[in-house]
Amino acid sequence: MSDGQTFIRAAVLTVSDTRTPETDTSGKFLVDALRETGHNVTAHEIVIDDVYLLRAKVSAWIVDPEIDMIITTGGTGFGGRDSTPEALAPLFDKHIEGFGEMFRYLSIADIGTSTIQSRALAGIANNKAIFCVPGSTGACRLAWEGILRDQLDSRHKPCNFVGVLSKRREKNL
Repeated sequence: MSDGQTFIRAAVLTVSDTRTPETDTSGKFLVDALRETGHNVTAHEIVIDDVYLLRAKVSAWIVDPEIDMIITTGGTGFGGRDSTPEALAPLFDKHIEGFGEMFRYLSIADIGTSTIQSRALAGIANNKAIFCVPGSTGACRLAWEGILRDQLDSRHKPCNFVGVLSKRREKNL
């Protein structure tokens, strides 16, 4: 921390009916990326794509004092069981509309107009940021390199989510 960076405690949740710890490349990518930049990953789990199981897991993490931020991967498309937005958006105290907009803007270079099928979203719940990204490793890399890496760096100016989360936690807003 000699360079002034503040690190956060993160949880990563892979939403999938088929992935296992051995095949969870998107969750592994996010865990590795967080750790490589100095953040502490306090939890990493896989849950099937079920609205109530997703809400239960994320709700438990929202009240966990050892977690500052949650990233989910998967369940953001239009497939029959994709339900991350339906499960998690109702938990948000505030929506971060710009996250989904920015993700789709960046992904158009990779997948063209198919980006309209991404329902990436983010919000704040109980003073914790929750970012929901698609389940492919490429989408996780895009979200990390194009948005999250900078927004989770306390030195990023003019603003970043580390500063927002720290202030909210201090004031219990």
